[in-house]
Amino acid sequence: MSAQPTTLLSPRVFLPFALVTLIWGSTWIVIKGQLGVVPPSWSVTYRFAVAGAAMFAFAAMRREPVWLEPRAMAFAAVLGLAQFAFNFNFVYRAEQHITSGLVAVLFALLIVPNTLLGRLFLKTPLERRFLAGAGIAIVGVALMILHEYRAAALGADEVIMGTLLTLAGVMSASTANVMQGTGIARAQSMVVMIAWAMLFGALADGSYAWITTGPPVVEKTGVYLGGILYLGIIASAVTFPLYFNVIRAVGPGQAAWSSVLIPIIAMGFSTVFEGYRWAPLSIAGGVVALIGLVIAVAKRPQRPSVSGNMVSVPVDAD
Repeated sequence: MSAQPTTLLSPRVFLPFALVTLIWGSTWIVIKGQLGVVPPSWSVTYRFAVAGAAMFAFAAMRREPVWLEPRAMAFAAVLGLAQFAFNFNFVYRAEQHITSGLVAVLFALLIVPNTLLGRLFLKTPLERRFLAGAGIAIVGVALMILHEYRAAALGADEVIMGTLLTLAGVMSASTANVMQGTGIARAQSMVVMIAWAMLFGALADGSYAWITTGPPVVEKTGVYLGGILYLGIIASAVTFPLYFNVIRAVGPGQAAWSSVLIPIIAMGFSTVFEGYRWAPLSIAGGVVALIGLVIAVAKRPQRPSVSGNMVSVPVDAD
């Protein structure tokens, strides 16, 4: 009998997936505290400089060789640009035009390019149940987007610009997610690969920040500096290795379900810390999105098949 396929509900996948989703659900409020005095590109630079240093320190503690062969080093550079430069610069700038809640909800659409690109480049199967669940979840996301748009009462130009920047961030993140499922990524130490990717990302962020906004600017407040440490260590150095391991285990499509759950968690944090009030549309959207998730990842019951005197249990192809 062949081994059961690894799914999002497998304990070794679900636990890191849940931790990553919970932590990333909290980052949207923290990112708000990074905007204002310091240009967004410098805030992104500080975040991944801290994260990269933490990753290299972790690799040293594990006594892992930190140098990559040239092909892997080039791969880490591209990964760093996609995930830690383009993605986060787009997201931080989007929050200058639309609310963090709307950015978080729009980012739930990550499941679409992750699934399609995973199929195109990694040959990840597209099961009908998964597609049906994803479609239902997208309807839920659309309801939450509609509510956030109405609640924000923003001008059309601001909404369009913020939405385009967010979608650009979604595509950058999706590119990096799919890269993590490739053979060259799997052949490298996860910690060392991400450490170099974060370093390359921070260098690109800092170069762009200096060219476009001038020398480094730091807001010397506890909220800002604490936010940098939280985003750099907890929300980056801790979570990205866990998340990329989830991608390697179940593929970018299933891993992207975190982006569907994160807005719901973000709204929960906002309810506690910002007095966010749930409206019928946001409640309905959250419920529909969760129903879609259950449909997509729930396993169908296995039916034993009888062949002669032997009874075998087929492995669920999904």
